[in-house]
Amino acid sequence: MKLDSMYQDIILDHYRNPHGKGLRDGDVEVHHVNPTCGDEITLRVRLDGSVVADVSYDSQGCSISQASASVLNDLVVGKTVGDAQVVQEAFLALMQSKGTAEGDEEVLEDAIAFAGVSKFPARVKCALLSWMAWKDATAKALAQQPAIND
Repeated sequence: MKLDSMYQDIILDHYRNPHGKGLRDGDVEVHHVNPTCGDEITLRVRLDGSVVADVSYDSQGCSISQASASVLNDLVVGKTVGDAQVVQEAFLALMQSKGTAEGDEEVLEDAIAFAGVSKFPARVKCALLSWMAWKDATAKALAQQPAIND
């Protein structure tokens, strides 16, 4: 089996069997739209201290944007916000590489399947939609938390 075919299967599996889909209680809700193609996502983040306790979403759009939201859920829920941000930054770097980066599979896990997407600028926005919504919601959730006095 060719690597590209395996990656395509991962994306299709996440599209057909999305993880985290369906809005649940969250600390913050954001709505992002990709005006280029019409993909939309409403995403909620719930933090438990510094841990991403849940990410839920309702979305519509292409298979890439839908699968990316599912992969995002798998990769950030249960991690500390700092560790989740490392994954988000690695995914962003992969998407901005224009096909020149392979990505770190240990960090990106199933998100490595989107490496081929980075060659297509119009599709990069689809893949990044949920990740930018997560970044936005997480920043807002963190801002709502009471300051911890050292």
